[in-house]
Amino acid sequence: MNKLSAKQKAFYKEVASILWNKWDPIGVNDGENDWDDEYDSYVPHVFRLAIENKDAVKIASHLSSSVIQNMGMSAARDHDLKIAELIIKAKQEALD
Repeated sequence: MNKLSAKQKAFYKEVASILWNKWDPIGVNDGENDWDDEYDSYVPHVFRLAIENKDAVKIASHLSSSVIQNMGMSAARDHDLKIAELIIKAKQEALD
């Protein structure tokens, strides 16, 4: 993350926040724990997809694949699409 501008760093942190506070596919965020890094391993790729101007469908597909392949759960594709749209909106607000 060293080569990112201040705005990109802020957006990166916002992606992490969205994944923790809004996406949370395994439901660990109960508002009272310190596991806010649970989804940090997903942030770099999601961030890159957004920076590369991938659309919400592509980002949502990645989120859904992560849930299925890495967590062994069923994906909530509509929810993942809403999260992807939030990420794109956050990017537009931070960087455009």
